[in-house]
Amino acid sequence: MKHFRFSFIFSAVALACAAWWGYNGGGISLAISMVWLALILAVMEVSLSFDNAVVNASILKNWDKQWRALFLTVGMLVAVFGMRLLFPLVIVAQTADMGILEVWTLAIHSPDEYSLKLSSHHAEVSAFGSMFLMLVFLNFLLDEEKELHWLGKVEQKLGLLGKINAISIFIALSALMAGLTLVDDAHKLVVLTSGIWGILIYTGVDIIGKVLETEEKNVDVGDMVKKGSIGGFLYLEVLDASFSFDGVIGAFAITKDIVVIMIGLGIGAMFVRSLTIFLVEKGTLGEYIFLEHGAHYAIGALSVIMLLSIKFHIPEVVTGFIGIAFIVISMYSSVKYNKFKVK
Repeated sequence: MKHFRFSFIFSAVALACAAWWGYNGGGISLAISMVWLALILAVMEVSLSFDNAVVNASILKNWDKQWRALFLTVGMLVAVFGMRLLFPLVIVAQTADMGILEVWTLAIHSPDEYSLKLSSHHAEVSAFGSMFLMLVFLNFLLDEEKELHWLGKVEQKLGLLGKINAISIFIALSALMAGLTLVDDAHKLVVLTSGIWGILIYTGVDIIGKVLETEEKNVDVGDMVKKGSIGGFLYLEVLDASFSFDGVIGAFAITKDIVVIMIGLGIGAMFVRSLTIFLVEKGTLGEYIFLEHGAHYAIGALSVIMLLSIKFHIPEVVTGFIGIAFIVISMYSSVKYNKFKVK
């Protein structure tokens, strides 16, 4: 329970702010409504980001205390205030040629118009996030050095494809080109550009991490985030961004109030961080050995869903259910594996 203590304190303060915001806007009834909506958004955020917590934990478990503390403090501020509040404002500001304060005023006083402006760029954001998450999944799946395989020989044979240079980028680019068939001609260029940026950011962070760690330790680093580095920190921040922004877009289906959205998603993000710490310190990934696999398969599914969402509306409950399903099945497989191993 100690791992979630601060999250509960943060939630109490945040919900009190939601109640105050609603009370000032319309009395007790609106205050209750705002608190309820914030709770719904928090639950939605946790369900959508559970697999994110597992992947974060699988990386953080090998980090030293300094880098881990940095991610769980500075990274927390970036996750809550940067990605859940500032980044959507920046997108609207850049595309609508407005100042940040103007966009904030628009979000507060004309939430429907703000939501419309933000949602109108859903295709570009989805293309970016989809490509980044797809590479996260593919580089986990197509790893010839991976010894543990959830899907047995099928996964083992797929891993051998990792011997082919740039196979992950080839698959991601192929998926992006296929996704462009879902986009009307007027928006194809901007969606293509956004998708390529997702690939470039993933590759760039990978290069930064490997260069820095190679210079510092003069070793061949198979994974840039093994023990913590600026590259690893950037990797986790972009990964969180790819997860969170889709949740921000989906939140507008529940409420158009930017303050309640920030509060609700902020609470959810805080619990995801607490869950990450819990998984690391309790050694849960060592007990449930396929949990990391399930999380990455959930990420792969999310990347495909994000790509399809360029044209089709896919409810957030579907995305959350698929992610949780992979997690639950992987935990069940882990229990079976451990029982078989004991015998």
